[in-house]
Amino acid sequence: MEHQPVLGHQNRNYGMANPGYVPAAQGAPAMFAPPAAAAAVDFLGPSAPPSSMFDSMPGYEGTLAGGGGGFLPPPMPAYPAPQPQPGPEQPQWNIPSITEETARDALALYASSKCCYSAAPAKDGVITSMDAFNTYRYRLETFTESRSTEWSHEPYHGQPVDAFSQPPPGPWDVPVKVPSFFVEDKQIMKVPYTSSTKACHVCVGMGRKPCKDCAGAGNKVCWVCNGSGYRHGEDRCNHCSGRGRENCNHCRGQGSMECPTCHGKQQLLVYISLTVKWTNNSDNYVVEQSSGLQLDNLSKVSGKELFRDSQYLVYPVIGFPDPVVVNAAERLVNEHQGKYSRTSRILQQRQTIELIPVTKVTYSWKGKSHIYFVYGNEFKVNADNYPATCCCTVM
Repeated sequence: MEHQPVLGHQNRNYGMANPGYVPAAQGAPAMFAPPAAAAAVDFLGPSAPPSSMFDSMPGYEGTLAGGGGGFLPPPMPAYPAPQPQPGPEQPQWNIPSITEETARDALALYASSKCCYSAAPAKDGVITSMDAFNTYRYRLETFTESRSTEWSHEPYHGQPVDAFSQPPPGPWDVPVKVPSFFVEDKQIMKVPYTSSTKACHVCVGMGRKPCKDCAGAGNKVCWVCNGSGYRHGEDRCNHCSGRGRENCNHCRGQGSMECPTCHGKQQLLVYISLTVKWTNNSDNYVVEQSSGLQLDNLSKVSGKELFRDSQYLVYPVIGFPDPVVVNAAERLVNEHQGKYSRTSRILQQRQTIELIPVTKVTYSWKGKSHIYFVYGNEFKVNADNYPATCCCTVM
């Protein structure tokens, strides 16, 4: 049976006993004095649903409204996890240095990108030395799936109700479509067999709420005569017809409005919401060189990939000629596998090693020596002390 909202009588305020109600003359619209501020707060209803709204679901006893329970640790696997396999060996760990022509072209392009830089040093400067500082960047990515639950609600308009028809599946037993590895995504869904209907806690199942603008009265003090009913002496106020109050425009004089929580449906569908997140957790380690180039610059460029290993769990890199990279790989692999397995399920790991070319170029121009750096596959240039700049003002 469909429930209908109980609407106020002509001479009654909706949903509350209004102590400031003033009966009107027969046939005239009802007028109200504004209720006390405390009363106005009380009849607006609670914003958060009470705990009694939520059923006790087996396996979800700690689930809260609005979350707050954190991510759920994954269950122990029912079968042994596959063991990581040693990664492929890469015999070639170095790449050739760039040529003088490449270094000169890179500086010319750099100068042309600056409005105040002259191209003369790039064209006329004489390169005196080029020193290669090949830099390794190790990257470890751990692709994880995490799950969290919370009690949620939405207006009820005939959705399926299935609570207690059978036990709900556990949060890690709800089937989901896993995205491609290392591609972040999120899915939110209802947990099967947890949906039930409850009376709306905000409007107490009435479908309407007292208007906040007029505190449920349907009218407010006339702003023209300030409630006196008169403007000058005994001149009757035309705006409120001498009543001292005017209808509330927000609720159109009804004193109540459609409940924003249940959208006037009076009932809510209450259910457990499951949020599944896939996150690509990535950490980099760059071997610091003595070239003088700040390592922050290297985060904006790519290098030549020398090594790639992707599997469920990876072994730390072995056989790499730089022991600093080997130690960094062992540390990050242990950290990732220990950290992310506590609150999420590790689906795949990937480790790569890039060789980022860094060339320190020394050149002479107008009898003075200067330096700049060319780095990355993009041949980016860093020249903090470029010798041919001018001061200009952008108009």
